[in-house]
Amino acid sequence: MSEKSQAVTDESLEDFVADADTGGRQPRDAFGRNALWYIPLFWSLYQLWIASPLPFALGVGVWNDTQTRAIHLGFAVLLAFLAFPAFKSSPRTRIPWFTWSIALIGAAAASYQWYAYDGVAARSGLPNTLDITVAVAGLVLLLEAARRSLGIPLMAVALFFLAYVFFGSWSGLPDVVQWKGASLSKAMSHMWLTTEGVFGVALGVSSGFVFLFVLFGALLNQAGAGNYFLKLAFAALGHLRGGPAKAAVIGSAATGLISGSSIANVVTTGTFTIPLMKKVGFPSHKAGAVEVSSSINGVLTPPVMGAVAFLMTEYVGISYVEVVKTAIVPAAISYVALVYIVHLEALKMGMTGTSRMNPVKFILGAIFIIAISIVLAGGLLWLCGLTVDAARALLGGASIWGILALMAVAYVAAVRFAAQQPDLPMDLDSMQHLPPAREILKTGLHYLMPILLLMYMLMIERKSPGLSAFWSTVFMLVILLTQNPLKAFFRREGEFARHVREGVSDIAHGLVIGARNMIGLAAAMGVAGIIVGAVTLTGIGQVMAEFVEFLSGGNLLAMLFFVAVISIILGMGLPTTANYIVVSSLMAGVVVELGAQSGLIVPLVAVHMFVFYFGIMADVTPPVGLASFAAAAISKGDPLRTGFQAFFYSIRTALLPFQFIFNTDLMLIEVGPVHAVFVFIVALIAILLLAAGTMN
Repeated sequence: MSEKSQAVTDESLEDFVADADTGGRQPRDAFGRNALWYIPLFWSLYQLWIASPLPFALGVGVWNDTQTRAIHLGFAVLLAFLAFPAFKSSPRTRIPWFTWSIALIGAAAASYQWYAYDGVAARSGLPNTLDITVAVAGLVLLLEAARRSLGIPLMAVALFFLAYVFFGSWSGLPDVVQWKGASLSKAMSHMWLTTEGVFGVALGVSSGFVFLFVLFGALLNQAGAGNYFLKLAFAALGHLRGGPAKAAVIGSAATGLISGSSIANVVTTGTFTIPLMKKVGFPSHKAGAVEVSSSINGVLTPPVMGAVAFLMTEYVGISYVEVVKTAIVPAAISYVALVYIVHLEALKMGMTGTSRMNPVKFILGAIFIIAISIVLAGGLLWLCGLTVDAARALLGGASIWGILALMAVAYVAAVRFAAQQPDLPMDLDSMQHLPPAREILKTGLHYLMPILLLMYMLMIERKSPGLSAFWSTVFMLVILLTQNPLKAFFRREGEFARHVREGVSDIAHGLVIGARNMIGLAAAMGVAGIIVGAVTLTGIGQVMAEFVEFLSGGNLLAMLFFVAVISIILGMGLPTTANYIVVSSLMAGVVVELGAQSGLIVPLVAVHMFVFYFGIMADVTPPVGLASFAAAAISKGDPLRTGFQAFFYSIRTALLPFQFIFNTDLMLIEVGPVHAVFVFIVALIAILLLAAGTMN
């Protein structure tokens, strides 16, 4: 590929990601550029502020949940208008004055419950004209913000439910779905001035948890962790038969730890993996399909899970640790099966590698590495727990300083270890001439420390996801600021001040990218609140559930099939998170009830996980699967053919939810350690046989 064509490819990819995630407008004037830099920066700083103990310690900026959600949505609506052009023909190099006007009106309406909270609360149930006017304007502009950042489908679904709210008494509707309808005052009060609609659970999770995890991932990637994980995977697996494809699977798994977007996963890892897969012999559509299937699994992998993990804690009423426990085995065996599928594909195409490892030995080795990694991670967390307990026993109230000193020593030692190796380059050519995996491993051990801190606070200390993500993000800010100056010091390179400035610049870039990645997700959470509000106001959820129960004839398997189809159809237009909220709100309860009628106890978390799995499958499913389009843009293959191939590779993922509905042991529900190992082995053998069957 020539340098010119490569530049065009990179530019088109950046445009694709911008249109899908961060916004496609790139102003050339200083004012517009500064607006799209400083507003996301202030949004990230605001989220860090409200997550920290500082507001309560200083008595400044202490707001209740409704107010913090309003500010959060205000930033999202403002940036949705400024960063996303209204139409394809709209200007991308400047922000029109009309856009500024409606953006500011939308932000003012979205944040109304922040600055007018006392008055709204005092008038609870009796909104005045200003309240209704702001609610109408806010609702309309929120829908437009969602259309700009996410496309028409989510807005269309929300409008359908809003139409039912107002026109549910229309005589043309079947009697079973008719209801008395709502006045404008009642509907707007319910949707905008209470926590039953837009400012409900979904937006609360977005403001309290999801933003911090997305920001944590953006900072980790800005520090170089994404490049580190990918290089490590290639160095370990690139020499095997079909090595780049296997490395793509493992690299996407590692990227999935820090990213909640399948499209971002595809572009982040696919830019490197897809060209190398094509180089060893994979056709364009298969190279793209392997990357898509890997990236979809990345979203299913804890801890972020496309933000759905945090929603589950609220909707199901279980701890975050329990959600992770239920998700870990299905995600692990699905990844091993995908590696096996890639290996079989490489065999069918007659590929060779520099290694002649027996495939059975390879699979057993992969299982062994996964098991050892889990044991080592668990052991390390347990050891950290013992160290912290010992510090508390010895130092009492001063233990925090002792613990921080130990962390600082460990971090400096890890950076010194990394400084003995050259920094990893971030270009495609470097992927073909990598040093041994053990040398690459040394260069990024300090990247594992904030992930370990996150897991420790969640699993051992049992802190809230928001607080855990906050302190892990603070650790990432320290790493970004200090890693390059420390490396320069240990390498005796000098120019300490320049490296500090670069660290500050990296922090600012990470904060901006993290906030811009949240624009569409925050808008989706707000619009999902409209749909949930319509369901709670009208009672249509029960009617739809009864309708699906009627269609299924009371058969649980048939109902699950209908729920899966609904999830995939809605998921073609809705973001994964919004799709999960809508379908789980409508269907989760009735599946549990029908299971009980059939004599089968179906845990609520299993149904929610079922909906989540099929919602994410929509990112693969033709004709709309956006992840497939992103991969095809890199591979230069046919998007539809790539989508069909990716769906074929993902059949094992589509069957897993049915398995854990009827066998909850797969989700480690009320399962001991020994039984858990047995379940993992049996489930792995079963999914490998299924994978072999699908590959003939």
